[in-house]
Amino acid sequence: MADDNATPMTYGDITPPPATTEFEPAAPLKDTGVEFDATGSFETENSATGSKADQARQAFKDYSAKYGAQANDKLRAFADTGKDKASGALDQLSQLLTDAAGQVDDKLGAQYGEYARTAASTVSGFAEQVKGKDVDALIDEARGYIRKSPAVAVGIAAALGFVVARLAQSGLDDNKA
Repeated sequence: MADDNATPMTYGDITPPPATTEFEPAAPLKDTGVEFDATGSFETENSATGSKADQARQAFKDYSAKYGAQANDKLRAFADTGKDKASGALDQLSQLLTDAAGQVDDKLGAQYGEYARTAASTVSGFAEQVKGKDVDALIDEARGYIRKSPAVAVGIAAALGFVVARLAQSGLDDNKA
């Protein structure tokens, strides 16, 4: 089969027609009762179906807001409990340092005992600061400190992680014995 009418291809042969915003549904969809528009949304002849979709969207938004608020409240309660436990642990550490200061006086001298008392006083003051602030203020303060000196914050986090790991390991070792 030879093509006797061969003509060279031109730019007009490969350019698509200009885009339109008109949408023409395929033949099977024309009689379904669904109206299409250029944005891709649709409406039905039965407005109850459209409103059901809107109701479902609104119900989803309402439930997500409700459960989000409940989750936020639970997290705040956990944070408050954690703050109380942390301040209690700091009080215990302060008391431990104060008790140890007397033993340090006897074994190493009064100068080193004074260091232990100073450390106990500092820890006690920090515990009082933690007790006196709400969780949001503590979080804002921690964020500010991390922004101001991120290297120190990473070092403190690593040291705390090491201490927690050692405490957990010693607790596991005690359970085995």
